[in-house]
Amino acid sequence: MQTRIVHAIAGTIILISLLSGIYIDPNWFWLTAFVGVNMWIHALTDRCLMYWILDKLGIRNTKADCSK
Repeated sequence: MQTRIVHAIAGTIILISLLSGIYIDPNWFWLTAFVGVNMWIHALTDRCLMYWILDKLGIRNTKADCSK
């Protein structure tokens, strides 16, 4: 469950920042870059800021998988 939430949040942030970068101010593209860097950090180190935040909010994985 937590993995799907993280993917949904990351995708939403990316889409919002891309649209904001196109229609409001190009500096919004930095938010897209931030999300991308966090995804790379998770891929390389298996540490993810969003997983940590969701853990603190009490949302945990409901099934065993290799994403955490």
